[in-house]
Amino acid sequence: CTVKTCRMRLPSFRFVGDALKDRFDGASRVMMPNTEVEAPVQRNDAANHRVPRRDRYRFQLRPHNPDHKTPGVKDLVYLESSPGFCEKNPRLGIPGTHGCACNDTSIGVDGCDLMCCGRGYRTET
Repeated sequence: CTVKTCRMRLPSFRFVGDALKDRFDGASRVMMPNTEVEAPVQRNDAANHRVPRRDRYRFQLRPHNPDHKTPGVKDLVYLESSPGFCEKNPRLGIPGTHGCACNDTSIGVDGCDLMCCGRGYRTET
């Protein structure tokens, strides 16, 4: 007697990573509306008063750039751009990369192309 068993398989780590990277690269900057956000009411008998998924949040994220389309439910969004590491920012504790030593043969994070942020660098021996 032959028995076949069907099991769900997870995609490879590489596949998941590539999908997340694609979404990250296509992330949209958005703005929150200035109106007061009203949170859904939470009750002990939540099963009887469940808020439909599409109505869970009573606000609509708007694109920061009006020429861009409104993000979809599967799009990654962000409210503020990440601070850069190239320039010094004492308020955020970022020392900047001016005067740092770099490796001119490396293509990694210690490489001069990345670390010097396109400003050029001087080689010393």
